[in-house]
Amino acid sequence: MLKFTPILLAILYALVMYRVSVWRTHRDLDARSTELADPELKRLTDRLAAALDLRRIPVYVYEVDPVNGLAAPDGRIFITRGFYRKFRSGEVTGEEMASVIAHELGHVALGHARRRMIDFSGQNALRTALILLLNRFIPFVGVWIANFLTSLLASRLSRSDEYEADEYAAALLTKAGIGVEPQKSLFRKLDALTQNRAGVVPAWLMSHPKTDERIAALEALEARWTKA
Repeated sequence: MLKFTPILLAILYALVMYRVSVWRTHRDLDARSTELADPELKRLTDRLAAALDLRRIPVYVYEVDPVNGLAAPDGRIFITRGFYRKFRSGEVTGEEMASVIAHELGHVALGHARRRMIDFSGQNALRTALILLLNRFIPFVGVWIANFLTSLLASRLSRSDEYEADEYAAALLTKAGIGVEPQKSLFRKLDALTQNRAGVVPAWLMSHPKTDERIAALEALEARWTKA
């Protein structure tokens, strides 16, 4: 029984971390967000809503500076204040912002937002179990190996989700009459948009596929649609 104790502790830890993570995420988003009321963006989100047979798509502005978009576990869509500033200054078009919203809708529709929260807790549990087990045989070094393995797993899962959300967004944007080009043009801008904070990894690019690979995937998708 004792040899299974680390695994049981890891499972318990995952359950606790999941509940705590969900609570903290909801509390922070509720406290630091307001519903987006921009007329131009509302016209575009109304087109997305019509394509999905929805009455409307509520989008919220999250009061943080990094350029990013996100989907909460409860299904709400957020763009950061930093991203919205880029739109207001003309650095990002309304159609490009719509592509961000469509991408985050993809994370919701495909179950990524909720699964990511569970994955995060599961990864913490896996890391804890690995540390406990590896430290029995290779003290001090075990923690580095555990961190590396779980980080590698998290990165692979995230990249897969991004490609799926890109594909969902491309289909939705096409159905809404906006098209895929704003998606690709925004990807080309991302490096410049997210390099304002020297030495900090851009929020949008954390665990994301490379920009040129995402554009190539969209172009391959368009080619398949054309042939069909």
